[in-house]
Amino acid sequence: METRLDERFSDPGTEATGWAETTRALEEAQISWLTTVRADGRPHVTPLVAVWLDGAVHFSTGATEQKYLNLTANPNVVLTTGRNAWDDALDVMVEGVARRVTDRPTLDRLAAAWLRKWDGSWAYEATDNGFRAGDHDDVAVFAVEPAKVLVFGRQRTNPSETSMLSTVEFTHTSHRL
Repeated sequence: METRLDERFSDPGTEATGWAETTRALEEAQISWLTTVRADGRPHVTPLVAVWLDGAVHFSTGATEQKYLNLTANPNVVLTTGRNAWDDALDVMVEGVARRVTDRPTLDRLAAAWLRKWDGSWAYEATDNGFRAGDHDDVAVFAVEPAKVLVFGRQRTNPSETSMLSTVEFTHTSHRL
C-alpha cells in the first residue's frame, strides 16, 4: 500500500492519516453514503449502513432499489463516511468496484457483524444468496475492496478556541492498495 500526504491540500507540518486510523473510521461509522451511476450517467447517492470486514466495506440492498439497479449496469462506486463538522473531523472516501457476496460463511460473519455493530437494530439472517430481513428474503450483499481511499482530516490547532474563525489544520491523504 502506498500512503501519501497531498501537500496541495494539506497545511504545512501536518502528517498523512495512517491506515489504522482510516480503517478505524470505517469500522466505527454509523452511516455512510454510497455513490453509484445510473444507466443514463447521472450520479445517485444514498445513505446506508455498512460493515468493514476482511479489508472491504460491505453494504446491503434490495433487488428493486435504485442502487442495486445501478450496480447491475456499472459496479464502480464511491462509499463515503465522515462528519459534517468544521473541525475535529475525518472524512473517508473508498473508491472501488462493488461485487456481490454469495459465500455463505462470509454472509454468516457479516450478519453477525451487522447485529453487533447496531445492537440488534439490523438483524439479518444469511441465506444462500444474501440476507433475509423480516419478510424480505432477497437482500443482496455487496463488498467494495478499496482501490483508492481518500482521507480528509480537519483539526483545530488550539482546542480551547471555540470560534468558527479559529485556525483549523487540513490534511488530505491518499491510500492506494
